[in-house]
Amino acid sequence: MGGCGRVGLPLGIAMASRGLQVTLYDINAAAVAVVNEGRLPFDEEGAAEPLATAVKEGRLVASTDPATVAAAEHLVVIVGTPVDEHLNPNIGAVPAAIERCADYLRDGQLIVLRSTVHPGVTALTEKLIKRLGVKVDVAFCPERIAEGKAMTELFELPQIVAARNPEAAERAEKLFRNLASQIVRLEPEEAELAKLFTNTWRYIKFAAANQFWMMSNDFGLDFERIRHAIRFQYPRAADMPGAGFAAGPCLLKDTMQLAAFTNNTFVLGHSAMLINEGLPLYVVSKLQERYDLSEMTVGILGMAFKGGSDDIRESLAYKLRKVVMLKAKETLCTDPYVKDDRFVSLDEVLTRADLLIVAAPHDEYRDLRTDIPVADMWGVTNKGVRV
Repeated sequence: MGGCGRVGLPLGIAMASRGLQVTLYDINAAAVAVVNEGRLPFDEEGAAEPLATAVKEGRLVASTDPATVAAAEHLVVIVGTPVDEHLNPNIGAVPAAIERCADYLRDGQLIVLRSTVHPGVTALTEKLIKRLGVKVDVAFCPERIAEGKAMTELFELPQIVAARNPEAAERAEKLFRNLASQIVRLEPEEAELAKLFTNTWRYIKFAAANQFWMMSNDFGLDFERIRHAIRFQYPRAADMPGAGFAAGPCLLKDTMQLAAFTNNTFVLGHSAMLINEGLPLYVVSKLQERYDLSEMTVGILGMAFKGGSDDIRESLAYKLRKVVMLKAKETLCTDPYVKDDRFVSLDEVLTRADLLIVAAPHDEYRDLRTDIPVADMWGVTNKGVRV
């Protein structure tokens, strides 16, 4: 399996816990060393104990040697599939990863693409395999886990399996039935869109909630009180999310991949991007209306992209930090999970700051006791969500 990251490692641990022999191939020597010691290189609930057990029993090893690919029956390709500075997808990331191991591919293997990919990348991979002259089956089985819930969702969520030919689909289904009892079969292009639709749908829902929050806030009303009334014993609005930064490594990226797929005619996706990415600017602009930030020390609580996580990838807290640094006399950041020498403790922030902004809804900020003004669009401090 590709990588000791937040997708590859939980999947490897899950497969090893089902009795399979797993090798994690990664070019990051430091991460490989940590995993081979039976330790997690990042936080993932419920993963530490089964990792330690799998490593101790020899069912899971990590390696920087691409030759390990030759010994595998199944190759699960997991690589980052980013968009570039122009928000265009990198369709070559997956084929490039396979080409790095091309000398070690052998007839009879099954390659499973696990990363979220732009529509057509599975077909592009099939063409690459044909050009390399090896008889290898190809399937696309997208990951569907939420970070922090991998060790539950890998076993509970249905697995999507897509392949061009029945034999490849059967092999991929057999592999993932080690984890899940329910399998959903699709064609590769259907599965590629299914994953993009899933993340984009969430991103659009968050954008709608964030714009509702801004509307309410501009009118001097608490959106959370309105949302509670809408959702109370009313199933048709039960899935309306609260306000907050819609960030992380997937939602914006996959929305922009879908926009590129539609020749940049995906107006709804671009609108969602403007709302979600503009939220830090909105928060600071509203605070400027009430406070002279140039004379204040502002404390930012939480720098991860979501509550209870140590993951800072694409976190909008950092965008917020940049904007605040331009406006405030001093900016202090704190996070109980993220290690950064620039951050200070929560106690120091509470002692020195004149104004607080909750940027990540960590449980540690619930019922925060302070007389300092708090801007909390999440509602995590139970003081309302008006800013």
